Amino acid sequence: MSHLFFSQLQDATKTAREQMLSASIISACRSGDINIAMYQSFLTQAYHHVKHTVPLLMACGSRLPGHYEWLQDALSEYIEEEKGHHLWILDDIRACDGDIDAVKENRGQGRVHPAIELMVSYLYYQIDRLNPLALFGMVWVLEGTSVSIGGTMAELIQKHLSLPDQAMTYLRSHSTLDQEHIRLFAGLMDQITDSNDQHVIIDSANMIFSLYGQMLNGLNPTENEVG
Repeated sequence: MSHLFFSQLQDATKTAREQMLSASIISACRSGDINIAMYQSFLTQAYHHVKHTVPLLMACGSRLPGHYEWLQDALSEYIEEEKGHHLWILDDIRACDGDIDAVKENRGQGRVHPAIELMVSYLYYQIDRLNPLALFGMVWVLEGTSVSIGGTMAELIQKHLSLPDQAMTYLRSHSTLDQEHIRLFAGLMDQITDSNDQHVIIDSANMIFSLYGQMLNGLNPTENEVG
């Protein structure tokens, strides 16, 4: 077994990752048992966490201890690349006839799912009060998942719902962008050798896998049928 931390992170979060990937929405996409309301709901939840990505990255960078100063450059690159991605999601919602005002105002069908609200709150708390490296647990969950299934899900959703390319910006762009991000991420993680910090990142990733999975399971085909 590799002693490099990225490999350990993958192994230590495998069970939680597989649980998340067992969400009904993923099998529904593969079988075609989906509708536009489900996709709009997914995009809504994506907006509610992606809009926090840059603030979370900035908070993490501001709280890193001196011996992690070498992470600042990587965080700066992440921030530059992630700016405005929540606006892409609003464009996708608009392109599939969703109510972007409801999403921006967090009301009605545009409300944040409790699991996403908890996920974001958990990360802010970890960064502010405990250990800023917890943010990298989120990075592993979201970017690792995007690379592994994001592109495939985008193709299936677009095919089954006959959506225009303009409605697929977020899923398609991230499945491509995050391939390079994961290579960068793996290199950064392999430089983290403190066992306490490693455990923090693993625990954070497992928590985010669980909460994100709860959100995905909330996108139940039978609950979102358009009547």
